[in-house]
Amino acid sequence: MTAANAAAGLGAVRVGELAEGDSNRSPRRAAWQQAHLDDATRELLAEDARWFLHQTLSTPCLDVLVAADGIWLEDRQGRRIMDFHGNSVHQVGFRNPRVLAAVREQLEALPFSTRRFTNEPAIRLARELARLAPGDLGRVLFTTSGATAMSAAIQLARVATGRHKTVSMWDAFHGGTLDTISVGGEAQFRAGIGPLLPGTEHVPPPEPYRCPFGCFDRTGACDLTCAGYLEYVLEKEGDVAAVVAESVRNAPYIPTAAYWQAVRAACNRHGALLILDEIPHALGRTGAMFTCENFGVEPDILVIGKGLGGGVMPLAALIARGDLNVAADRALGHFTHEKSPVACAAGLAVLAEIEERGLVVHARELGAWTLARLRELAARHPIVGDLRGLGLLLGIELVRDRATREAALAEADAFMYAALARGLNVKVTMGNVINLSPPLVITKEEMETALAIIDAALAEVEAT
Repeated sequence: MTAANAAAGLGAVRVGELAEGDSNRSPRRAAWQQAHLDDATRELLAEDARWFLHQTLSTPCLDVLVAADGIWLEDRQGRRIMDFHGNSVHQVGFRNPRVLAAVREQLEALPFSTRRFTNEPAIRLARELARLAPGDLGRVLFTTSGATAMSAAIQLARVATGRHKTVSMWDAFHGGTLDTISVGGEAQFRAGIGPLLPGTEHVPPPEPYRCPFGCFDRTGACDLTCAGYLEYVLEKEGDVAAVVAESVRNAPYIPTAAYWQAVRAACNRHGALLILDEIPHALGRTGAMFTCENFGVEPDILVIGKGLGGGVMPLAALIARGDLNVAADRALGHFTHEKSPVACAAGLAVLAEIEERGLVVHARELGAWTLARLRELAARHPIVGDLRGLGLLLGIELVRDRATREAALAEADAFMYAALARGLNVKVTMGNVINLSPPLVITKEEMETALAIIDAALAEVEAT
């Protein structure tokens, strides 16, 4: 832990401990608010903090929003902010006209579907997802959150295999419920909670830049070491129901296709299902409709969410192989809003918007261009240790020294506020990685503006 990191109020934080996002415990939060917010806004924030339970990734909050449109947020003082965070719900942009129109129309006709009844929007959305999904993924279950969809996926794997164990990755995030933090691997959620779900084994993730075995390799050999480790655990355990993994860690950490082919083969050999979590980045973000398509791998169960509701409705789904329709005699969740007609109308509008506007291709092409531009910036900024990107899922890893790769935790925290002061909202993940996840509707001109802000914020951090 460096003196700079300690001075930032981050305490004895290791790389990855703040994995899912930036901490609101940073003293820079109060300094930024004092410099940029008026008294009325600070009073509202105090009222918010008075009534909501406090937790490190949200309350107390940073600012008060009054509007959002396209790639932009607007706070109550009229400040416009480009949102490259968006909780990953904004693939088609905020206040997307097609989504809003679909929601309004459905609200007037059928706002809720009582249990034992179905409705046309739900049927149509399930059919569309089955059409788009890779391989023979053709059975769907809707929920209101990625965590509950993942929970149902794990239950389905248990039913289908007659086993209960899972193998997942350290530092992974699959949701904030007790079962999903058990399968997940982040200290931020697991530490001090007490007994977690039994049978949740964990293995090292494929992260070449910070390989747990000490290698830094872009050829895929490092990934295959991690794949071999995973298969070793499958073999020794012998009774694993499912491997649960993110197709791409949202930081991002991007495995090779060879890694996923090896994991798929290992699951087949040992009778484990492969559950892929694409909750934050399915639906076009990575330059493919589903992230696993980038690697030529087909899971047994695919979990998606966040952007499926168009940034308006909470909606997630698991999409399973047809032959996994084996739980007719029990409930996998019995969700009150399982077939919400309004949420499903929003989901249909999202899929239509992505396909008709060519957002998958746009994300792939603009993402490649942006990554090339970021490499140009990195050449001028020694604080940049690594760059990673797949479509419009991009990451800048900040380090205090490129040779040692010491994580620049305090500097990443400072970067976030420097960018925000200039009108760009980003996410800090893994403690020192700047995650850039813009809406897929962003233009090249808007990206140019964002890159200029990133350049200036990096320079400011390096100068202090």
